[in-house]
Amino acid sequence: MDLRTKRALWIIAGVVVFIALYRSHHITEAEVIVFCVIVPSIILHEVSHGVVANAFGDDTAKRAGRLTLNPIAHVDPVGTLIVPALLSLAGAGVFGWAKPVPVNTGKLHSPRNQGVLVSLAGPATNAVIAAIAAVVFIHVIRPGLPPTGFPTDAEIVFYIGLVNVWLCIFNLIPIPPLDGSVLFERLLPARYWPTYLRYRQYTMPILLGLVLLNFFLYPHGPITWLFGQLFSWWASVLGVHLILV
Repeated sequence: MDLRTKRALWIIAGVVVFIALYRSHHITEAEVIVFCVIVPSIILHEVSHGVVANAFGDDTAKRAGRLTLNPIAHVDPVGTLIVPALLSLAGAGVFGWAKPVPVNTGKLHSPRNQGVLVSLAGPATNAVIAAIAAVVFIHVIRPGLPPTGFPTDAEIVFYIGLVNVWLCIFNLIPIPPLDGSVLFERLLPARYWPTYLRYRQYTMPILLGLVLLNFFLYPHGPITWLFGQLFSWWASVLGVHLILV
């Protein structure tokens, strides 16, 4: 069985699990929408890294077949399927990630400077998507909202913006392996790089552990609190805070 077939089977299995969770009332309609929004948003985030890197001379992602919007090329069985399913079963919301797009900063024309732009391309893409969602909601959706209730189309556009605001803000946190760490790395003196790179490989498991710990402490974890603040802020930006309350 080739790799593409395995990924396709993982996606099918994940969809089946998610439908089963929804039908058994373990997750809400809003969580289904968030799940359906977060996957393409993460993929666009990752692809943008490769697109910008390719523009600056690094064709690693292009040669790896990762400059595509085909979700099969980007799905991570654990991050895209298993973790969101487990968190949903625990009633702790939805969180996940896709396979990182490979980037070889050594191939960039100006590795240290352009490396910063490559890393920030992901959060910038999420910010642009959120801005588009805001324009659509305010000028197309909001004028037709009923006095009471929140239609599904409004909910979808609302969460497209909210999820991308969240992805932008969360990824700008200046700790590795998040994109915001590039600002810290850019200022790090060269003599500290060997030590930093030696420990950087352990940051992803630590970050994932902290995220999972936060969600199992739901609703008291700091990440959950931050997401709640962003939810209220985004609702006020779109002018629907009273409707949601």
